[in-house]
Amino acid sequence: MATTTGSDAFARLAARANPEMVIVTAKTGDDANGCLVGFSTQCSIDPVHFLVCLSKANRTYEIACRSDALAVHVLHDTEDDRRLASLFGEHTERDPDDVHKLQRCRWRVGPWGLPVLDGHDWFAGEIVVRHDVGDHEAFVVAVTAGGTPVGGSRRLGFQAVRDFDPGNPA
Repeated sequence: MATTTGSDAFARLAARANPEMVIVTAKTGDDANGCLVGFSTQCSIDPVHFLVCLSKANRTYEIACRSDALAVHVLHDTEDDRRLASLFGEHTERDPDDVHKLQRCRWRVGPWGLPVLDGHDWFAGEIVVRHDVGDHEAFVVAVTAGGTPVGGSRRLGFQAVRDFDPGNPA
């Protein structure tokens, strides 16, 4: 058996992992945006806290740094949700010719004025902790609002989106 470095071994294991993908939306003032996120998990039961890590290269990260709250949208393994994942994962809105993501999907104003994507399970809450974790920043959200119009279907995982062309470099 060949011995490799820890980072090489981790890279091979991570390439086969299938974490659930979510879309996170943020808003501050008139500026709102969202992005596809693969690093997220519940991190407390009582109180209910959820951790999302946003890439510092992402425009949504910049908005989240000025936001009081975030909304997290659960994606299901459907063709519609794959298209939505592509929209929020492959576009940055940094280039003037790039599409405005929230103009390309249905959403409504939710708690804290956050964009809530129509027809998706979601939850939201105030940001209670921010922590630098490298090329991402971890945001801990105290979950206090949400809705489950979809429920029970299979979730969209990383393996379904691994061939996307990310809007920002890794």
